[in-house]
Amino acid sequence: MTEPSPGATSGKGEQTRRLIVETAIRLFGENGYEKTTMRAIASAAGLSVGNAYYYFSSKEALVQEFYLELQREHSAAVEPILTAGGAFGDQLLGVLESGMRVWGPHHEFAGKFIGLAAVPGSPVSPFSPESEESRKISLDIFQRLVDGTTTKMDPALRAELPELLWLLQLGVVVYWVHDESPDQTKTHKIIQRGVLYLEHLVGLSRLKVFRPVTVQGLALLRMLR
Repeated sequence: MTEPSPGATSGKGEQTRRLIVETAIRLFGENGYEKTTMRAIASAAGLSVGNAYYYFSSKEALVQEFYLELQREHSAAVEPILTAGGAFGDQLLGVLESGMRVWGPHHEFAGKFIGLAAVPGSPVSPFSPESEESRKISLDIFQRLVDGTTTKMDPALRAELPELLWLLQLGVVVYWVHDESPDQTKTHKIIQRGVLYLEHLVGLSRLKVFRPVTVQGLALLRMLR
């Protein structure tokens, strides 16, 4: 097989990047992350090791690219929802359910990556500097949701809500990874009920009687940063 060279066209280079990522994800699922080497990935993709390293400096970089592709796919999927606008609950439900559809095909081996992301200092952690681009894409989704919603809420909560929703989505992903129910139906049910509950809380936040609760909750969020 003829390998792409560093001078390949951008289109060809993008195809090669995708080939490497897809091959890596398949091998991670089949053999486990630790047992899969860059040499094995390159061989399975029909490339030299040097060519694989030309596109990705490490296995962690491959995982980062995989995460980034998922975030881009999710962003594209929710565009009609965010463009239409509407009530907070309807939009949030649409965003989270769209995420489930994007993640769905990868459920079988997604748990292998959760362990990697949970290691303190891991470059594939959603909080790491290396994850900044994929994190920003996801945060932008929730920022647009909050900016465009017709639901009234406490202004202080509105300012912090995008990050809260991003953290919520991370929690949903962790639960989804461990959900062995058929087609992860438990996760779908939790999302539906959780969104209704959160919609009520957000709506109540605009009432003065709930102001102290909102202030305490936001203070707790700032401590977690």
